[in-house]
Amino acid sequence: MPLTENDVLVALRDVYDPEIPVNIVDLGLIYRVSVVPDPDAPGMIPKHRVEVDMSMTSPGCPLHGMIMDNVRNRLACIQEVGEAQVNLVWEPTWGPERISEAARKQLGIG
Repeated sequence: MPLTENDVLVALRDVYDPEIPVNIVDLGLIYRVSVVPDPDAPGMIPKHRVEVDMSMTSPGCPLHGMIMDNVRNRLACIQEVGEAQVNLVWEPTWGPERISEAARKQLGIG
């Protein structure tokens, strides 16, 4: 079965902003996920190129490098991912309205 955007989002729920006890997907930091077949990747298992656009809760986030590395590392653990690119974007600006309903309840702001 081919890798899907939802598969990537499920995997990225393992990545957290260390300052907020919510995963980056429910926090609304993932803006876009692209998954396309990678016919040039070696191996018996079909591989995909994955590209993720993400933001941070603030432009001055001192942990952005660590969070992005955690995203790259998590994507590297997915057997069907041959190549992954993580892009830091600032438009649109992140705001608390991007937080999922479940995360709002978890944070007590529901």
